[in-house]
Amino acid sequence: MREMKHVLLLGTGPAALQLAVTLKKGFHCRLGIAGRESVRSAEFFDSLAANDQRVLASIQNEKHRSMEGECRIDDVFRGFETIEGEWDTLFLAVTTDAYMEVMRQIHHNVLRKIKCFVLISPTFGSNSLISGYIRSLNPNAEVISFSTYYGDTRWMGGRVSNHVITAGVKKKVYIGSTRGRSGLVDSLCGLYEQLDIALEVMKTPLEAEARNISLYVHPALFMNDFSLNAIFDESGSRKYVYKLFPEGPITQDLIRNMLSQWKEMMNILDQLGMTGINLLKFMTDDNYPVRIESLPRQDIDRFDQLQSIHQEYLLYIRYASLLIDPFSQPDPDGKYFDFSAVPIRSLFINQEGCLDIPRMPKEDYYRIKIIQGIAGFLKVDCPTIDHFIQTYEDKIVNVSLAHKNRLLSNAFTVQSFKHDLELICTELSNR
Repeated sequence: MREMKHVLLLGTGPAALQLAVTLKKGFHCRLGIAGRESVRSAEFFDSLAANDQRVLASIQNEKHRSMEGECRIDDVFRGFETIEGEWDTLFLAVTTDAYMEVMRQIHHNVLRKIKCFVLISPTFGSNSLISGYIRSLNPNAEVISFSTYYGDTRWMGGRVSNHVITAGVKKKVYIGSTRGRSGLVDSLCGLYEQLDIALEVMKTPLEAEARNISLYVHPALFMNDFSLNAIFDESGSRKYVYKLFPEGPITQDLIRNMLSQWKEMMNILDQLGMTGINLLKFMTDDNYPVRIESLPRQDIDRFDQLQSIHQEYLLYIRYASLLIDPFSQPDPDGKYFDFSAVPIRSLFINQEGCLDIPRMPKEDYYRIKIIQGIAGFLKVDCPTIDHFIQTYEDKIVNVSLAHKNRLLSNAFTVQSFKHDLELICTELSNR
């Protein structure tokens, strides 16, 4: 396919390396990779140079063999401003909150020649953001959004190098394009089929972006006093994201807030003329299933028609049922795999020497602020979303005041993301 002859990947994280192997195997394309200059990316670039520009992707589970492989990167760009040449398709594999920072560093004459921009792990509104930015430079470009990245990929051995390992693969991902069912969308559907991943094509990119489970669960799980204390208290004991209180943040109040935020999101989708999402069905069918003895099928299917108290009950049952992996094999003592033992990560010193906030909730802050801005533009009241944001912003202000004498990353700054929202809302008004 002509759009996949010369492919440029933006990003130097584990997902970008797995994508490189997947795209090379699937399309036999000329492949370039670009990343920003930083202490972390320097380790990656040095490892790449020492290994003849080859990257390796290993797997943890034999059933994911299609993800395994290695390839040689044809062109390497240290710094987005150094990108040159003609590329037909550009894959954005950087964090969502960095999209505009990255795009603004690329020369306009490079961007003008790109036929398609593919957003690997966008948030709600990202396609509108990139479409709005690129329109004046390249009005005929196609912009494609996936709902989320297709796997769980990490650095092999926990250190930055040219080698990654994919520990998990999603069963289903969604995709939407500014051109509807385009030739490139069909090609990507074929590629995902080879990976044994169902790829459902949505009518619009925004509908694909709305089907990222993080949008519905992360704010409730992270933007509460319990989780924020675990993140920002550097001397605290270990707490876990998906455990019930007191080991984790899950309480009746958290579940109530999660449900309320979902309803606010559904009001936003409704205002945009989009089909709603059955939250419990999305959680169980597209993400992590539970045993039918815990959640009967009829309760899942009619979740969005039930009263709020019944919905809260079913969501609590769902999280309680996933404290262990209900489909794992018990050990001789009858213990199942401790599925919910995902630690809440605390503050850390980044490679620039600054005190920094983990990706969760730093990236979730950007996502929910964008949703809040879209809601404001649409005149949809979102008190729960407002509460999550206020709770988080109060915390980062208080922590930054308590650490006046330390170097802090810009993640400790209260932000409006005004420029991104202006582009997004302009695009939404032109739908």
